[in-house]
Amino acid sequence: MTHYQKLLKISTTGKSFYNITAKIEATVAESGVETGLCTLFLRHTSASLVIQENADPDVLVDLANFMAKLVPESAKYIHDAEGSDDMPAHIRTALTQTSEHIPINRGHLVLGTWQGIYIWEHRQRNHLRELVVHISG
Repeated sequence: MTHYQKLLKISTTGKSFYNITAKIEATVAESGVETGLCTLFLRHTSASLVIQENADPDVLVDLANFMAKLVPESAKYIHDAEGSDDMPAHIRTALTQTSEHIPINRGHLVLGTWQGIYIWEHRQRNHLRELVVHISG
């Protein structure tokens, strides 16, 4: 079995969804793996990974609006060392996920027609996020 691992550094510029599908596809191509599994792990507690709609941007807007209502920044949290978005970002990450597993077939990710891979930044300020891509096959 072949293993290939790469650390990607992704700059974010505040709360939003960052489509990283092309970066992951390029890493899969670099690996040379034709059939296998791509594991993604985001090394942070205030951003998350999601596989979501990549055709209609309104879906991402609705998700962000829903999460803002579910976990408001205006609530009183004990942990606020880095500002009002600090604890809400941790809660949002706990409700989503920091890892994903995607099959590889014929050297490509087996994603659905309308699926994209996103880093969902939950903080208001810029960050450099680290994503471990591990490919086995």
